[in-house]
Amino acid sequence: MSTRPSIVIVGAGPRGTGFLERLAANLPELYGDSPLDLHLVDPHPPGPGRIWRTAQSPLLWTNSRAEDVTMFTDETVDLAGPVRPGPTVAEWAGIEGRAFPTRPQQGAYLRWVHERARAALPASVTVHDHRTTAVRIGGPREGRQRVWLEGGAAPLLADLVVLTVGHLDAEPDPEQRALSDFAARHGLVHLPPGFTADADLTALPAGESVLVRGFGLAFVDLMVLLTEGRGGRYEGEGDALVYVPSGKEPVLHVGSRRGVPYHSKIGYVLDGERPPLPRFFGPGQTDALLGQRVPVDFRRDVWPLVDKELGWAHYHRLFASHPERTTLAWSDFERAYEAAPPRGAELAALVAAAVPDPADRLDLEALDDPLDGIRFTSAHALQHGLRAYVTDDLIRRHDPAHSSDAAVLAGLLSVHGQLLRLGDRIDLGGWWHGFFNCLASGPPGPRLRRLLALSHAGVVRFLGPRVTVEADEARGRFRAASAAVPGEWTEARALVEARLPGPTLELTGSPLLRALYEEGTRATTSGLLVVDPVDGRVLERDGIPHPRRFALGPHTTARTDSAFTRPRTGGVPFRQNDVTARAALTFLRDQGCRIPAPPSG
Repeated sequence: MSTRPSIVIVGAGPRGTGFLERLAANLPELYGDSPLDLHLVDPHPPGPGRIWRTAQSPLLWTNSRAEDVTMFTDETVDLAGPVRPGPTVAEWAGIEGRAFPTRPQQGAYLRWVHERARAALPASVTVHDHRTTAVRIGGPREGRQRVWLEGGAAPLLADLVVLTVGHLDAEPDPEQRALSDFAARHGLVHLPPGFTADADLTALPAGESVLVRGFGLAFVDLMVLLTEGRGGRYEGEGDALVYVPSGKEPVLHVGSRRGVPYHSKIGYVLDGERPPLPRFFGPGQTDALLGQRVPVDFRRDVWPLVDKELGWAHYHRLFASHPERTTLAWSDFERAYEAAPPRGAELAALVAAAVPDPADRLDLEALDDPLDGIRFTSAHALQHGLRAYVTDDLIRRHDPAHSSDAAVLAGLLSVHGQLLRLGDRIDLGGWWHGFFNCLASGPPGPRLRRLLALSHAGVVRFLGPRVTVEADEARGRFRAASAAVPGEWTEARALVEARLPGPTLELTGSPLLRALYEEGTRATTSGLLVVDPVDGRVLERDGIPHPRRFALGPHTTARTDSAFTRPRTGGVPFRQNDVTARAALTFLRDQGCRIPAPPSG
């Protein structure tokens, strides 16, 4: 049995790779050249992992421009460890910065980053690869941990365990089980929430109607694979873009809570003066929330601060770049804005007086739910209405005259950093991340232009917002309807849930995380693994951090939008990786986990 100090890292995809990079960067200062074993446990390729593996269709894109993706730190990241700069995807791959890389291109970059991080480790560190799944962790708080692997007889021994498992499958919830049972009884097709690139889409035949519930990025992948992926092609450009079917496509009837796709990616570069952030939701306000004795309520305590902070970013940019569209001097507006209570009548009156055009005012509710209360006379009218909405969104998001929209995205990143500090004091559930993604993580403009072309070709039909799905036993079909077209129902033999499964410990597809949950690890009401917001240590049910277990990623209360970030934007996941890596190395050093030097002579 080895007595060398060891760390087991469960998950060697982008987040595990980011942690490995920070471990290598901090080793010389905190651990020197003493021996250390690193065990990397992941059944998928190290670096890209499952989601970004290179063996997938090049028709699928990364949802960020090549110049906006980096895995490396810079001077804007709040680090205790050293900055180790590196290239963006564009610089590494030699592709145009404004292009959207394919998933295989992104995966190749992540594989290279992983190899570079391993190469930066000193010779005293030995890396052991385990291309399998970790199924259970055991061991006392005071001693070495045991990590059991699928198919392995003896566990790995570890002084520390770091969970960086990324996005995971989940067991179906009661609603999904009922829909699958219904489909099985009637010979229908039901694809539950999951990763579109892994789904068996051959079950969706040409020409058949398919109900699709979900209008985010999973739907975009579905749309691509069932059209271009089946031999269809596009001709023309811009407004003249048309889709030429192959004849192998199904007809996709898509709807969701909002009934519209996420807002288009911004199509210009935000230059000039940027809003100074944070202003109304920064460390001071977060400290006050952490210090209050009553539970933190998102809608009561946090959302007003978020609303005012995003408004500040929006109007700062509007007044700086387009003062001709305002009626007050910035200094007067700034003073009145600061004094007005969040989300009150006084603030609304100030904005109405200072910003005459409603199109220049920030309305977060309308951005999140643009079809709320809107009714259409027919399904045909709904198609025209949705196409007009998508067209208007594309125009606005590619027009620098509305650069206040881009400033709001900067505000969102600032706000998200503060929310992470609240940890398990607040359970954001799924709404915040849906709102964040709707504004900040929408599809590239070209994808929405192709959506419009598919709509005109009749391959995609819009169902509308507030979609409800029923299993009609009498007819043996799925039925869907929207509040926007009362009385209009669409029937189909296939239903696709175009969304990722929620990151819940209770239903997670990871046997390791599920075992932790069942054994008493603390979780939020929405099912996230609770971690110490300071260093990522896993909290047990009594609220005490486990000294030997860490977790980073979307299954935790410190979840971030991605394992990689834009350059020079503060890199929240990089800061988290750095703090956790330093905590791990400090623990090994201070606990005397090193092998004693051999006796002289």
